[in-house]
Amino acid sequence: MRSSCFLRLFLLLAAGPAVVAACTEGPKERPETMVNLRTVQSGPKIQAEELDGAIARQPQNASLYARRAAFRLDAGLTEAALRDINQALDLDDAPGEFYFTKARALRAQGKIQSALAATTEAARRGFASPDLNLLVGEMHLATRRYQDALDQLDRALQQEPDHAAALFYKGVAYVGLQDTLQALEHFRASLARDPRQPETLHQLAFLSNAFRQPDQAAIYAARGLKLAPTYGPLWYDYGRQFELQNQPDSATRIYARTVQLDTTFYRADYRLALVAFKARKYAQAVPHLQRALRRAPRLAGARQMLAESLESVGRWPEAADQYRLLVAENPGNRHWTYKAWKVGNRAKGVIVNEAPRPAVEAVEPIVVDHSGL
Repeated sequence: MRSSCFLRLFLLLAAGPAVVAACTEGPKERPETMVNLRTVQSGPKIQAEELDGAIARQPQNASLYARRAAFRLDAGLTEAALRDINQALDLDDAPGEFYFTKARALRAQGKIQSALAATTEAARRGFASPDLNLLVGEMHLATRRYQDALDQLDRALQQEPDHAAALFYKGVAYVGLQDTLQALEHFRASLARDPRQPETLHQLAFLSNAFRQPDQAAIYAARGLKLAPTYGPLWYDYGRQFELQNQPDSATRIYARTVQLDTTFYRADYRLALVAFKARKYAQAVPHLQRALRRAPRLAGARQMLAESLESVGRWPEAADQYRLLVAENPGNRHWTYKAWKVGNRAKGVIVNEAPRPAVEAVEPIVVDHSGL
């Protein structure tokens, strides 16, 4: 009785003192319908909907549209957010914050140049915030302008030295600049300020594996998986440390789980393909290589393994296509040119005879003496 009463207290505490008193005394009757907590809704989408009535009453209030745009952005309703912020700007184009919200919406749609123009307008109209510099820095990262990204992220950190996201993005920028020591330093600093970010733990685990420090990578990966048990990249990191410690069977099982959780993480597919290819299980290697190449078309060695795997299982037209791509990627390579020709003929039903031609003995030439002697 005490445990069931405590459970009802936990679920219905928000109902007020009357419920608490009833529970402690023992309820004489039960309500017809218990509250189902799964139906309780909250969050930015609900907050946006709560502004509908206010906007209906004050349709010329630009701030209401801007607020609803921000809530809709947080709820992932990008198109609706962009419509709202454009309406706000039509009513009042003075606030720089409105342009910042528009930049966020455009960035969410992948329109980086338009988003950058909106951030410039936001700054011109007096809007200053580390989040503005962070947004600009992140967009420079997306376009691989790493030094420009670092400049913006430094400005964000000047305003807010403990900005965990800015420190994280600086780590990403240093990875792009191939300065892994600086990258590790900034990822660690970000983690110290926000220890519950799975992506930061993934980056640290990944780099630790790259430095052949699997014990440290395992610690970061395990911490991350406690926070995000279904986050594929962390499972990959966990599998990679097994591979580095010469436990290939454990690594393969973890890579397979990674692919189940996230089919876009091409590194796990590549590792699985490598294992299958070395074991001459070419049919198993093919789908992993195809997925990996869709995400990373220039992945070292992957297209060669795919072409040879397809050839080995007799899928001649597909193999020929891959060999032709290898020719295009490696112009002048005689080996790939020959393979493309040979397998292309096989795809047409023409079997190329690769048997060496028989050697012909040299014959001494006949010398004709025209002198008549």
